[in-house]
Amino acid sequence: MRGDDFGTARLPSSANNGCTVLVHISRSLSPGSAGVRMLRRAPPLHRALRPLPALQHRRPSSSSSPSPTHKPHTPPSAAHGHLPGAPRSSLTPELHFFNSVLEGEQIPTYRVLDANGNVVPGAKVPEVGREFARRLYETMMLLPSVDTVLYSAQRHGSISFYMTTHGEEASVVGSAAALSPTDEVLGQYRELGVLLWRSYPLSLIMSQVFSNADDASTKGRQMPVHFGSPEHHFHTISSPLATQIPQAAGVAYALKRDPARRGDVAVCYFGEGAASEGDFHAGLGMASVLGGPSIFFCRNNGFAISTPASEQYAGDGIAARGPGYGVYTVRVDGNDAWAVYNAVKEARRLALENQKPVLVEAMTYRVGHHSTSDDSYAYRAKQEVEDWKRVDNPLFRLRKYLESQGWWSSDEEQALRTAQRKEVMDAFQKAEKRKKPRLGEMMRDVWAGEEPWMISEQREELRGLLGKYGEAWEPYRKELERFEGGGRDVI
Repeated sequence: MRGDDFGTARLPSSANNGCTVLVHISRSLSPGSAGVRMLRRAPPLHRALRPLPALQHRRPSSSSSPSPTHKPHTPPSAAHGHLPGAPRSSLTPELHFFNSVLEGEQIPTYRVLDANGNVVPGAKVPEVGREFARRLYETMMLLPSVDTVLYSAQRHGSISFYMTTHGEEASVVGSAAALSPTDEVLGQYRELGVLLWRSYPLSLIMSQVFSNADDASTKGRQMPVHFGSPEHHFHTISSPLATQIPQAAGVAYALKRDPARRGDVAVCYFGEGAASEGDFHAGLGMASVLGGPSIFFCRNNGFAISTPASEQYAGDGIAARGPGYGVYTVRVDGNDAWAVYNAVKEARRLALENQKPVLVEAMTYRVGHHSTSDDSYAYRAKQEVEDWKRVDNPLFRLRKYLESQGWWSSDEEQALRTAQRKEVMDAFQKAEKRKKPRLGEMMRDVWAGEEPWMISEQREELRGLLGKYGEAWEPYRKELERFEGGGRDVI
């Protein structure tokens, strides 16, 4: 059964890519053959991947044994290439160039639910119960509730900056639901849904965006949406693009070497724009060579700020790059929560079983502006955005499925919206009233051990300025009143 049987996904970054209910996670351009021909029909998810041969760790039997970092010499073969860069490559008299993982076709997109929440023929819905499914939907709904309030707050001057996840709720929350609570997550800046799934309190979310004294992430020293929580195994977000990708490769390698963490994986989220950075290639190369359980989850939402995917790459998306690094890869409908859940669940199993990375490309659409600093209608039509909200809405898709199972009703929908709005506003109003951290906090946690001379000099300079102008100059006095202790810890 071909993906064409279910229509076209119309995902912006892969417009001609047919959706399929059968997922194929590929690792090689030509498994088991000399050419570049790939399976035209993807196998079912549970047997899409065959495990790598078990890694054999043997202790050298004598001093003459090869070093653990070098493999024994293999004599050249008449049938296969003898150069070390591709020792299993078959020799062929045919000159053939290729530019696609699947010869003449695009990589299929795995799907479980259609845009109306119906299970597509042949698809396998996750074996989860009513409560789990309801929790997934409620968390997906909470995310835009938070986003709407905080986006509006920035527009009214209450906070300095914000980034929403509108349109990508299924990609973020659906993937989070498939992980273990102790898996290490390295996010970009649209992964608030991962924290919400892990029961991160709304009070801490609000404290972070307000940079107040209760900000447990960074004590008020990071810009909004740069969350972090060691308790929730969520590494603090940083602004530079793609830096988390090689870091995730290192985290996975550390997990591989730690016997106490053998059941955990490193999960790295990023967008297709970050995949254009050099760190993407460095990170994937490092992860594939060093090994370690990792999932690289690409949210391909069609735009890198204002740059459309068509100007980001000429090949078949991000998934096509995985096999080049020897990485198991799958493309999934990122607006289908069940498809994302299934794909990440399987990706996690593979990563642990083989101690190797897996690449997941989730095809979605960024309904919101890039950030509060962006007006996306300057580079895309407003009608296009409205069409995506209406035609392929991830929230609507999952809600219709729940209703078809008798697990949700219109009355429950209204009650949820009202309750979540109140919960978000209560947390917002409390955080808005809290003062900033003590002024001296900005000079702490930068250096370990004894405070260096340059920090001491800066502290003395600030003390002098506050002592001279703090009482006499009204703007200084008003600003100091916003901090706990009124700046007296420095003065």
